[in-house]
Amino acid sequence: MQRLIAHLDMDAFYASVELLRYPDLRGQPVVIGGGRAARPRLLPDGTRRYAKLRDYAGRGVITTATYEARALGAHSGMGVMKAAALAPDAVLLPVDFEEYRKYSRLFKAAVRTLASVVEDRGIDEIYIDLTGVALQDERGRVREPPPDDDPWQRARDVALAIKRAVHAATGLSCSIAVAPNKLLAKIASELDKPDGLTILRPADVPRRVWPLPPRKINGVGPKSAAKLETLGIRTIGELAQADPLWLVQHFGAHYGAWLAAAAQGRDEREVVTHSEPKSISRETTFERDLSAQRDRDALSRIFTDLCAGVAADLQRKGYVARTIGLKLRFDNFRTVTRDNTLDTPTQDPHAIRRAAGECLKRVALERRIRLLGVRATGLAAEADPRAPAAAPQYEPLPLFD
Repeated sequence: MQRLIAHLDMDAFYASVELLRYPDLRGQPVVIGGGRAARPRLLPDGTRRYAKLRDYAGRGVITTATYEARALGAHSGMGVMKAAALAPDAVLLPVDFEEYRKYSRLFKAAVRTLASVVEDRGIDEIYIDLTGVALQDERGRVREPPPDDDPWQRARDVALAIKRAVHAATGLSCSIAVAPNKLLAKIASELDKPDGLTILRPADVPRRVWPLPPRKINGVGPKSAAKLETLGIRTIGELAQADPLWLVQHFGAHYGAWLAAAAQGRDEREVVTHSEPKSISRETTFERDLSAQRDRDALSRIFTDLCAGVAADLQRKGYVARTIGLKLRFDNFRTVTRDNTLDTPTQDPHAIRRAAGECLKRVALERRIRLLGVRATGLAAEADPRAPAAAPQYEPLPLFD
């Protein structure tokens, strides 16, 4: 049976959720992010006053942007100050993750009313296995396919029904692509954004996928893309025509073989409905660089809060961690990580704080600090996940012992 895998990606998700709250901003360039960006002010005449990019001072980054802002050059991951130079009159809104998570739950619940095999890939995207899935009639009975049933057309009908269900549940649009596998579906869901519905059959790959740059393949990062370009490979089609042995020679046995297969559109991965997390982390980038000496108290509080947050996440998800890690980025953008493996796995905030503090002692704190993070790895399910987790009640510890 032909595999039919869909990738659903919400369109400019955070920005679209904000436009539900502020419909007067539709059609305007809007940027979400900036750390401490101000919420709109409601004026006496009932109108709102919005912060503009030109008024921003800081070094926060853009989380997402409307398509109008993207047309001006602003995009996710870009510094807000850089975006302000490109689109000074764009509206700046702060992030509201609680609201985004609410709409994430709503759209995923709507999808599951029509398809049961769903892989959660984050707050705004999922994979759906549509192999053999058919629409139901008004009584909830699966419609019998006609004798000349075309599985691709049936999958398109289900995908269209999913798009309508998502919009009915959230008021938001999404883009869906149906393809023979996850790799191609992920690429194809970007082809007709926003509000796209794309069917990518195997015969369509040379025409629609091969002209794209290799960076469009999920798994080809900026360094690999740059190396491919230096080797004369600028499209997925050129990558598909490259000798696999030549790719192995330049990229190693595993990654080189994967590049060759990916360019040909081959991917045997299943849609996974449940997976265990590999790590849990919290980190924060400061509005200004902090000194380990002059800002010691503030750093101590932030460090302790990060440890408490990691502990709370572990407790809520029912895991204990064997290894606690520290991440520091200094004012010269040098990033340092340290790990501490414990004798006994833990989810206790005190133990996490002590372990992270031991990591901190192994770092020379001679430069100002730009980013601070704490992570937990080596996760295992706690012995009794039904046991209630105690709230962390403790005094903040000094940052430097």
